[in-house]
Amino acid sequence: MKAYMALSCKVGFYNRVLDELIKLHLSKKDVFLLFGPIDILVQFCGLKDLDEFINKWFDPIRNITSQEPMIEKTQTFIVISEGRLFTEEPYAFLFMNTQPRNLEQVQKALQKIPQVLSADTVFGPYDVICAVRAKDIWDLQQLISRIQKEVPHIQGTMSGIVASLY
Repeated sequence: MKAYMALSCKVGFYNRVLDELIKLHLSKKDVFLLFGPIDILVQFCGLKDLDEFINKWFDPIRNITSQEPMIEKTQTFIVISEGRLFTEEPYAFLFMNTQPRNLEQVQKALQKIPQVLSADTVFGPYDVICAVRAKDIWDLQQLISRIQKEVPHIQGTMSGIVASLY
């Protein structure tokens, strides 16, 4: 089982939240600082079941706090169908919406594009989370345009560019 948590941090707190995530023994390769509407994206691979996710990760993360809350909002995505595993750090994550009946078709079409590292279909506010490689912002714009032309049934895309953790 695989899941994601998207975290929106209180202004000025993302470094402290990152430190707390590392204290929970999350691997740095599974924690992504993003430029975009989502501040931090965490992926959880190899989960036994939903209870493990809730008890080991969800509850401790949503309760990260010092004197005042550091996380303003969380979004949880439970993966329905996992895309390819990736070890290369992505340039960005694309969060896409489609009609539910088109999930598999969109996932298959995305995974045929070489710059797509992985495309997971998920339960949550988005339908597909897609890790992509790009050389720069121009290359990312070209990739998004290509996806919009070549992948049918995508109704909307939000992107978050990966920043260096520290």
